[in-house]
Amino acid sequence: MKKITIYTGPFCNYCDAAKRLLVRNNISFQEINIALEEGKMEEMLEKTNGKRTIPQIFFDEEHIGGYDETRALERENKLLEKLNN
Repeated sequence: MKKITIYTGPFCNYCDAAKRLLVRNNISFQEINIALEEGKMEEMLEKTNGKRTIPQIFFDEEHIGGYDETRALERENKLLEKLNN
């Protein structure tokens, strides 16, 4: 299974929803809070080509997008397939 990384921030309902989505699918993930960890916002911006919204989700080094894109994969029953390919 691929390594999941989710960049989050404080008071972010979409971040909370994305984490709940991953948990309900029994998917382990590494959370990086860009407000608490120095340099992580710049890291996220570089990896996402300047996308500033949170959450930003990665499967290994593949940028998936935010909550909406991850939820769409779940609705289409493609989430677990994408994690295992």
